[in-house]
Amino acid sequence: MQSEKIWFDGELIDYEDMKVHVLTHALHYGSGVFEGIRAYETDRGPGVFHLSDHVARLRRSAEQYFMQIPFSDEHIGEAIHETIAANKLPSCYIRPLVFRGAGEMGVNPLNCPVHTMIAVWKWGAYLGDEAIQNGIRCMISSWRRIGPNMIPATAKASGQYLNSQLAKMEALKHGYDEAILLNEAGLIADGSGENVFAVMKGKLYTPPISASCLPGITRHAVMEMAETIGIETVERELTRAELYFADEVFLTGTAAEVTPVASLDDHHIGKGPITQQIQDIFFATVHGKHELSKTYLEYPKGA
Repeated sequence: MQSEKIWFDGELIDYEDMKVHVLTHALHYGSGVFEGIRAYETDRGPGVFHLSDHVARLRRSAEQYFMQIPFSDEHIGEAIHETIAANKLPSCYIRPLVFRGAGEMGVNPLNCPVHTMIAVWKWGAYLGDEAIQNGIRCMISSWRRIGPNMIPATAKASGQYLNSQLAKMEALKHGYDEAILLNEAGLIADGSGENVFAVMKGKLYTPPISASCLPGITRHAVMEMAETIGIETVERELTRAELYFADEVFLTGTAAEVTPVASLDDHHIGKGPITQQIQDIFFATVHGKHELSKTYLEYPKGA
């Protein structure tokens, strides 16, 4: 994951020289928010997928925790392009992080400074190239997704990903590739780092945001992509049994992209034709080969 430069509070710093204090508030209390973004190789250079939407979500996450980001959305967008260029990467994963630094130690974070960091690195398929082609084995986690009145599930905050880590580790220790979490009501919420879609009788179904789902950027893009080929998406609550017997199930996310679920709790599902169609549009779009590319991909000024 090592790259040459990291952007920190307005400056590009050598990877080896990037340091934060051990009393950083976020290290002790999880007081940070972040984004996962991808830049893809295209004929015009690195195209960043839905950059403006990701930066806007970063700000919304920060505002939910009363963190004032000391840079404008435009400045952060430009800094992301600058960091990609400084690391000479044709494609990469992008991690902006806004976090509370060293100041007063204690649960109250309001007197701690707010820092902004952007790192980029080479990263292929999150769950592996084989997963994109043939799908993954998932399990329903025994850990429930955090409820909206416990922690705001709509924020992409550092501390709340302990919930995802427990589910992910449980799945791996039981020999599965990924976990799907239920919410407080026992209904489908999210994967450990992905949104969930089911295909039933030619329609896409996905849990609503009120089911404790993260409002995924890729999730929304997939819904728009499906519409272009005449496939309707229905947002409604889903049970685990509906996923067992769905025609197709797939996960979406910046890291996971569009990954089929081959089985869930050892119930065979397999990759199907609608998942393949969505994958074809998605990968054509992110590589600048589809009409959606011009609205979904963002480039540096003048590129």
